[in-house]
Amino acid sequence: MKFRPCIDLHHGRVKQIVGSTLSDSQQESLTTNFASDLPASHYAAMYKHDGLFGGHVIMLGQGNETAAAEALQTFPQGLQVGGGITADNAAYWLDQGASAVIVTSSVFKDGVVHEDRLAGLVRSVGKERLVLDLSCRKKGDAYYIVTDRWQKFTRVTVSAQSLEYFSSHCAEFLIHAVDVEGKCGGIEEELASLLGRFSPIPTTYAGGVKNLADLYRVKELGLNRLDATIGSALDIFGGAGITYAEAVAFNRREECRA
Repeated sequence: MKFRPCIDLHHGRVKQIVGSTLSDSQQESLTTNFASDLPASHYAAMYKHDGLFGGHVIMLGQGNETAAAEALQTFPQGLQVGGGITADNAAYWLDQGASAVIVTSSVFKDGVVHEDRLAGLVRSVGKERLVLDLSCRKKGDAYYIVTDRWQKFTRVTVSAQSLEYFSSHCAEFLIHAVDVEGKCGGIEEELASLLGRFSPIPTTYAGGVKNLADLYRVKELGLNRLDATIGSALDIFGGAGITYAEAVAFNRREECRA
C-alpha cells in the first residue's frame, strides 16, 4: 500500500473542496476547505522530489487546463490527469506528460455504460494508460457510480461484477467515497472493505482520511491491496490531521516492508 498525492484544480487554483457541494448551477453552495496561493507546479515539484509517483491532477471544471499542463510538465510521467477527458483529447494530455488519463463521465450516458465510448478511449490511449474513476455515493444498500462532478447517479453499482467488467478496459481504478470526501471525518469503511475484497486491479481509495491511523485503517480493511489519497487533512492543504512528511514517511516504511 502507498499514499498517493493529489492536485485538485478549480478556476486555475489548487483547492480542496467538499466534492459533494460542487455544482455548476449552484456555486454559492460550494464549500472550500483550502485555496492555495502556490501554483500547481509547486506541488508537482514536491511530489517529484519525494518520488511520489501515481498521484492525480483533477480539473474541476473549465479554466484549469494551463495549471494542469504545468503540473504534468513539472513531473513528467509522475502524475495522472482527470476532468473532462474524452477519446478526443486524451492523447493531448499524455503528450503533456501525464502517465495516464482518468475518465468517468465520458463513458456514461443516461446513467448506463456506453461500451462504444469506453472502447474508443481504449483505442485512443491503450488500456495500460487508462484509469477509470468509479467514484460513488451510497443509496440504499449499494454504492452507485456518480458522474458529472459527482452530481448525477448512474444505474451502475460498485460491485464484484462491475469491478471485474471495468478491469478488462483499464489499468487502475480511482474511487472517491463522495459522501465523506473533503470532510476529514473518517473513511467509508464499508467501501474500503468492498474494494479490498473485490477489485482485481490496482485501486486508489479517496475520501475522509483524517490522520495516519486512517491510512492504516485503509490498509487493514483493503487487505493491503488499496492505495489511498489524502487531501484536506494534509498540512500542505491547510489541514491539521496529518503532515505531508508523515505521509511520505508512511510510503518509505511500506517500501521497506515490500
